[in-house]
Amino acid sequence: MAGARHEGLTRVLPPVWLVYLIGFVPAVAYFTLGIMDRLGADPQNVLERALGLWALRFLVAGLAVTPLRRSFGLNLVRYRRAIGLLAFWYACLHLTVYLVLDQGLDGAAIWADILKRPYITVGMAAFTLLVPLAATSNAFSIRRLGAGWNRLHKLVYPAALLAALHFLMLVKAWPPEPLIYLALVAALLAYRIVEPRLRKPGARGRAAQAR
Repeated sequence: MAGARHEGLTRVLPPVWLVYLIGFVPAVAYFTLGIMDRLGADPQNVLERALGLWALRFLVAGLAVTPLRRSFGLNLVRYRRAIGLLAFWYACLHLTVYLVLDQGLDGAAIWADILKRPYITVGMAAFTLLVPLAATSNAFSIRRLGAGWNRLHKLVYPAALLAALHFLMLVKAWPPEPLIYLALVAALLAYRIVEPRLRKPGARGRAAQAR
C-alpha cells in the first residue's frame, strides 16, 4: 500500500525543466535587487554570500536524494542531475562575483588571497572538485566512463564537506546557520556509511535489540 502511494506520488512529480526554472529564481532575484541597488550598504558581499549559500543548499539537497529514496521511498533520482548542476552554476556565480567584483580579475591578488586566507583555499578546493562532476553530468559521459562514472561522482562528498567548512570559516564565528549546514552534510555522509551496514542480513534485528 505504501509502495503504491509512493508510486502515485512519483507520477505527479514535476518535470525536470521546472526544477531548473525554479532553481534559478534566487539568482535572478538577487541580481535584480543588485541592479536596483537594493542589496544594502555592501551589495557585492551580500550577492557573493547569497549565491554561495544557494550552492551549498543545492549540494545538501543532492546528497539528500539517496536517503529520501532508501529510507522513505520518495524517489527523486530524476532530479539529482539538475540539483547537482544548479549547485555547480551557483558556485560559478559565487566565484564570478568574487573574481570580478571583489578582486577585479587581478590574478596576483587572487592567487595571494587563495594562499593567505584558508577559507578561500577551502572554497577553491570545493569548486575544483565540482568541475569534473559538472563536466561529466551527461549521458555521453555516463556511457563513456561506465563504472568509473560512479566513482568519479563520489567527489561530491568531499566537495560538499569543504563547501560547508568554507561557509563556517567565512563567517569567522560560530553562529547556528553554518553549523546547521555542516551538521546536515556530516549526517548525510554518515548515512552512506551506516545505512549499507544496517541493510546486511541480521543487522536490522541486532539494531532493534540494541534499542
